[in-house]
Amino acid sequence: MSDSAPDTAGAAGEMPRRKGRLHVATVETLRQMIVSGALPPGQKLREQELCDRLGVSRTPLREALRTLAAQGLVTLSQNRGAEVAALTLADITQLFDVVATLEALAARLACQAISDEGIAEIALAHDRMRLHHARGELPEYFALNQLIHRALIEAARNPVLLDIWEMMSSRVERAKYLPNLQGERWHAAMSEHETMLAALQARDGEALSGLMRQHFANGLATVRAAADAA
Repeated sequence: MSDSAPDTAGAAGEMPRRKGRLHVATVETLRQMIVSGALPPGQKLREQELCDRLGVSRTPLREALRTLAAQGLVTLSQNRGAEVAALTLADITQLFDVVATLEALAARLACQAISDEGIAEIALAHDRMRLHHARGELPEYFALNQLIHRALIEAARNPVLLDIWEMMSSRVERAKYLPNLQGERWHAAMSEHETMLAALQARDGEALSGLMRQHFANGLATVRAAADAA
């Protein structure tokens, strides 16, 4: 074969990789817009408007919307098209009840199973999160917040627990973002994370489990107060 012959196999392999990267990027961008409230509950998702905004064609956009529908963030209907899924106080209450139970269980298991290196990694993420909090950088803070919660779930070393948590993670992340938009709750949440880290470092599973439940209860109380005031 001539050295100048085109690498058709390589080109063919690169096309699905590019498509995969585009899909992941489109899903993540839309997911962040929904979680942060930039696309509020009930908003219609007009294809052409989103294609122009994201710089993608209709095909990757539609694939991304189907993925987000499977995650519970988007509703798809033949009559109404695509919309951001509703998020009621009842939805948030039910989500928090379940995820608080999951993470309280994970806290006990993680304190038994996590390595010293695992604790150090969570502590490092915590320090970075604290810095973003001090700077008032909510999106960056929240990304690390999610990383820490996921790390604790993974540290429990229970694949079934992780699978169930992952099924809910996008909806829970969206629900958790709301109370952090309230300045006082954000500061309190940061303080709660300080206490939770100390319990993890002490490997006090019962204490960390209780703190985790209270963490979610406090977030839910803020959402309820905001709903009552509206």
